Amino acid sequence: MADIEADAPTSGKRANTKAANRRAILTAARRVFALIGYEATTVRDIIRETELASGTFYNYFKSKEEVFQAIAEDSTHRFRAHLSEVRARTNSLEDYIEHAFRAYFSFIARENEEAIKAGAPHLALMGVRVDTPEMLAVAEEIRADLEQTLSGETAAGLDLEYLTAAAIGIAREMGDYMLQRRPVDVEGATRFASGLVLAGGRAMMGR
Repeated sequence: MADIEADAPTSGKRANTKAANRRAILTAARRVFALIGYEATTVRDIIRETELASGTFYNYFKSKEEVFQAIAEDSTHRFRAHLSEVRARTNSLEDYIEHAFRAYFSFIARENEEAIKAGAPHLALMGVRVDTPEMLAVAEEIRADLEQTLSGETAAGLDLEYLTAAAIGIAREMGDYMLQRRPVDVEGATRFASGLVLAGGRAMMGR
């Protein structure tokens, strides 16, 4: 028992070190991808932005592609918490659409705040990807949320899968453009995107 207790602090410290190293790599990679672009970035560029040795990097990732996928999945995972907050405080389609767009645009603006201040030219790359398991789960959550905020009769007049895909596509494309504009206008993007989706939804429902 004494040996187990003695090993516990060591094990905890090792886990903290691993988490810190992984976080350092992802933070450095975000910075490099934003500054010089994904295609131009090499693993060496990422490592130079950290205080880690090359061997340490390869303990966590095999390539820059794996790093980029990890960044995308991490961002999407953290965005899901904001989407849960939207779900908890809205009870109509109009409110949900507006608050969901605002949550996404605010999230990516905060995610890229440091790069924006540095004048990074490749911000559009840092949006949330749509082809990861995490993002597919988000899409399903959004579809379920839309169904819940609509009455059964109203929902029957809409293809919720198309509506979900349209909302996500608009968010991604407009988010990329929003990050390239100065100043970054979260509220302007929110108004335009939510107005566009709601107008289209009402037209489909004959309202």
